[in-house]
Amino acid sequence: MTIVDTKTSFEGVCRTEKNVKVKERMLLVLNVVYHGKIASQVARTLHKSKGWASQWLKRYRDEGIEGLKDRPKIGRRPELPPEVEYEIREILKDCNTGWTTNQIEELIIKESGIRYHHNYIYYIVRKWGFKQKVPRKVHVNTASKGEKEEFKKRPARFLWISNTTNRKSLK
Repeated sequence: MTIVDTKTSFEGVCRTEKNVKVKERMLLVLNVVYHGKIASQVARTLHKSKGWASQWLKRYRDEGIEGLKDRPKIGRRPELPPEVEYEIREILKDCNTGWTTNQIEELIIKESGIRYHHNYIYYIVRKWGFKQKVPRKVHVNTASKGEKEEFKKRPARFLWISNTTNRKSLK
């Protein structure tokens, strides 16, 4: 815990800080602790809330200057192990005709036992470098009336194909 004793040494540390957010927090501490201003007024000057000011002042009192810095954020780990993810990607790349989202979901469940929401399947497959292959004409107005009616009768299905140009043929 490093709490700076004098105002001039704190100002020196504040000047050398590169991170803008940390510098803003240091300005709060400088004005409240060393200049004797009211925390809510300093927060209003910085366009922040009173709660924001009290949180950072408490962290400064508890942890010193290190408390004003951002802590590392740890998110949820991906549930698919990398080796299983690699196997699924290779299976998907080997097929030239494409895969439906339901087929990909079933493949993930079969290979790993993990069930994802169908909306998240879209995100995963795009992250893996695949793109959607939608079975419809790009220029709808150039299609004949019969083709348009035939398209409306087909069930909505999305196919995923590899975004890379080198795809292996089925054996």
